[in-house]
Amino acid sequence: MTIQPKTVKNEGFSIHTIETKQFKTNQVVVKFRAPLQKENVTARALLPYILQSRTKRWPTTASFRTHLDDLYGATANVDVTKKGESHILSFSVDIANERYLKDTTPLTKEAFTVLAEILFNPLTEGDGFSAKVVEQEKRSLKQRLEAARDDKMKYATQRLIEEMCEGEPFALHPNGLIGEIDALTPEILYQTYKQMLSEDAIDLYVVGDVEHEDILEFCQELLPFQTRPPYENENKTSVQKAESKKIVERQSVKQGKLNIGYRTETVYGDEDYVPLIMMNGILGGFPHSKLFINVREKESLAYYAASRIESHKGLIFIMSGVDPGKIDRASTIIQEQLSAIQEGSISDKEVDQTRAVMKNQMLETLDAARGIIEVLYQSDICGNPFTIDEWFEKVEAVTKEQIINVSKKIMLDTTYILTGKEEA
Repeated sequence: MTIQPKTVKNEGFSIHTIETKQFKTNQVVVKFRAPLQKENVTARALLPYILQSRTKRWPTTASFRTHLDDLYGATANVDVTKKGESHILSFSVDIANERYLKDTTPLTKEAFTVLAEILFNPLTEGDGFSAKVVEQEKRSLKQRLEAARDDKMKYATQRLIEEMCEGEPFALHPNGLIGEIDALTPEILYQTYKQMLSEDAIDLYVVGDVEHEDILEFCQELLPFQTRPPYENENKTSVQKAESKKIVERQSVKQGKLNIGYRTETVYGDEDYVPLIMMNGILGGFPHSKLFINVREKESLAYYAASRIESHKGLIFIMSGVDPGKIDRASTIIQEQLSAIQEGSISDKEVDQTRAVMKNQMLETLDAARGIIEVLYQSDICGNPFTIDEWFEKVEAVTKEQIINVSKKIMLDTTYILTGKEEA
């Protein structure tokens, strides 16, 4: 499947246009990227929500929603994530393509106007944001962080990351720290916003039936980002530990959590990255994987058991929900699944199934504009990108030997157990 973005790289601001007749709407996404840092992660996590909440032109949420409705039901969304040790803030508008309407309203340009209003014209008071908006969004952020803490599956995953990556930026949650929220004033947040606008690496993606030259004109007119030094891709953090560690935490839970973290020494763009994701598919990425078949189905040791890769940090996490009394047995069986791969116990059927599912999964991702953008962005920020066509070629070419070899680089780092208060 060929997707060929047209890209213009300015100083710190890259514009990527994906011209396609695949969709009846146009998606416009602006992504801001900066290093994950404890000093500002919480303030940055608030910014997208503050900026989208109210602007000078739309001083109420209702007025903003009415404007979007008038644009044939356009939608605007924000998102806060991390990739490796980068903190990423996303602003997006999905809008009907005027080419498919009788109305001649320049809707694609209107999407840029909406983003420009959100990014450059926030509702302010004195030297800060609107105090009312700030308090509202601080409450909402607390609720999001508390909800993540109450969801024991998410909680256990975050605790594993915190213990495994202690002292590394990756330990930080992209939504920040709940204890830092109260101290954030409208003025502090406004200064963080000004820093984001002037220093973050910015990537703009447009997917739809559009012309690249039009997009460049809209950017020049409506999104006049100042130049800034290029973002230095952080080197992958490879922390060599003398020995692995085990953390046991006790709470009033009926279902225990057994999460295990490994270092892979392989990140997105590396030569053995595709063999690694194939290996993860065989280990625990899919319903046909060893963890699902052997831990959940054959041994009935887990309510769920799966693995996932952190592509830009070089980690693999195994997550499982286990009865507290079965945690030791489950841990042994889980470790045996990785050992089996390292020892070459992989069938041709497992390789073929994984290859087929990975291709289908990618095709499904590319069936949505947002999916196309996320795949391209992942490649663009790694410093060693490959095209979507090359990804399919690499998946097709992976051998069993490559999968075994990359699995042998994987090292156990941290085991995190969340169990009941009564269990030993």
